[in-house]
Amino acid sequence: MLQKTTSGGDKVIQCLEREGVEVIYGYSGGAAMPIFDALVDSKIKFVLVRHEQGATHMADGYARATGKPGVVLVTSGPGATNCVTGLLTALMDSVPMIVLTGQTITSMLGKDAFQEADVTGITYPVVKHSYLVKNAADIPRVMKEAFYIATTGRPGPVLIDLPKDITQGPCTAPFVDTVSLPGYEIPGRADAALVKKAAALLMKSKKPVLYVGHGSVISGAGKAIMQLAEKLNAPIVNTLLGKGACPEDHPLNQGMLGMHGTAYANRTVQHCDLIMAIGARWDDRITGKLSEFCKDAVKIHIDIDVAEFNKIVRPDVSLAADAKLAIEDILPLVSKLDTTDWLKDIAGWRKQYPLKYAKKGGLRAQYVLDRLDKLGGRDCIITTDVGQHQMWAAQFCRTTKNRHWLSSGGAGTMGFGFPAAIGAAMATGIPSWCVVGDGGFQMTLCELATAALQKVPVKILIINNSYLGMIRQWQELFFDNRLSGADLEGNPDFIKLAAAYGVPGKRVTRAGDVDKAIKWAMAYNEGPCMIEAEVVKEDNVFPMIPAGAPLSGMIIEKPKAKMEKPTGST
Repeated sequence: MLQKTTSGGDKVIQCLEREGVEVIYGYSGGAAMPIFDALVDSKIKFVLVRHEQGATHMADGYARATGKPGVVLVTSGPGATNCVTGLLTALMDSVPMIVLTGQTITSMLGKDAFQEADVTGITYPVVKHSYLVKNAADIPRVMKEAFYIATTGRPGPVLIDLPKDITQGPCTAPFVDTVSLPGYEIPGRADAALVKKAAALLMKSKKPVLYVGHGSVISGAGKAIMQLAEKLNAPIVNTLLGKGACPEDHPLNQGMLGMHGTAYANRTVQHCDLIMAIGARWDDRITGKLSEFCKDAVKIHIDIDVAEFNKIVRPDVSLAADAKLAIEDILPLVSKLDTTDWLKDIAGWRKQYPLKYAKKGGLRAQYVLDRLDKLGGRDCIITTDVGQHQMWAAQFCRTTKNRHWLSSGGAGTMGFGFPAAIGAAMATGIPSWCVVGDGGFQMTLCELATAALQKVPVKILIINNSYLGMIRQWQELFFDNRLSGADLEGNPDFIKLAAAYGVPGKRVTRAGDVDKAIKWAMAYNEGPCMIEAEVVKEDNVFPMIPAGAPLSGMIIEKPKAKMEKPTGST
């Protein structure tokens, strides 16, 4: 019997096995067929999704929940271009991902062959790095480099475009165990002199605040940050994606800051005399009107990506380092500060501006999410889609464990939440709740088939207000309530839709039924299940800082006077 020749497709799969890949999400097609053929003999689990965008978000959820790279395999042309949104989402939020795309044969590149697309060109702005493999001998090196690049430094997605003749032909090249990438440098520990300078500035502070971002989640810096906060007796605020790095139920944690952050977190930042960003990038959702953001406060910036330094603000000290290592180096150099009056001020703001919502007038999304938090949500992974429900979930679902909060931040990708929850649940086995709006859910709801087939115990909570709620809110507040493109008339019966896929569901329309439904979903682990909460149609997310406004322009409740159109982006 003749021994089977190792093909390029075989070598790709073997390289994935050597990297410890457990699951691949994707959609098959002609140009990728040699790789799919090689999968037949592999122990790697392949999950056939219903749309390539769903594959990228599942791999994204897998990666965010575990820290390991998610892997996607799709075909050429539209198969590859359908991944662009997922690549952007991963790049903006620093998520490690490997996307393998089939491609037409090398002799037909650039000749408009069937299902050909310049995938590396199209995706160039939305990847950390990309490869077009034209020689089968390069496969082991490219695969090794791709995983290294995706997972080191500031993580991100890497795309590998693989022509069919390369994966179908023979590959005798040996495996590669090391990489050599001149010019690709990864910060580890910060410069010792700058660490001492940062520590000295902290010790001079009377009203410090630790501003915790997604980089703290990625580096696992939470424990060290809590030690620093408790040693200094300093408050913490976190970004949307920084939730969970430090427990949000800790007395020093003021929760999320920014456009829809807690009023007391924003007051804390507004009145601090020192702010230290730890794995955070001073994005526009945080700073508001930049010229007035902490203009008299000392600024310290810790980030592993030196491109972030001086991009938005000019810090007094910039530490190029892994967030965890930087905080560990600062810890021995500081001691307890006298922040009694500072914490007393913050406690006053917490009492004066608590998170609140109307208790009458119909079922409120805030109530549903508050009950989810109270009934065990903090022990679950929570993913969200994008919109009002996302902000309410960020406010009322307090995250206490690292990598237990997954949301699309930088890209704000509707359709992310549900497939990300599938990936997270498959990766960890931890009960996972997907909080979605009726708009975003319909963008990737075809993945109900994937979840049902794989028996993934993801709990889908649809916050249904029959609107694109955040669009409606902006039009109400800033465009004289002239609604345009916001009404989701024509929504399906989501419970019947779920039933068509064999997914059980319950609809709640009043507060008295919420606890029973959540407890039912918590107990159901035979596969996906759904709760549809029909909530008040015209409710708004507060607090709110209008785009381009300073933190001092925060709105606590619906204003009585007409508001000017915001100058910043939505």
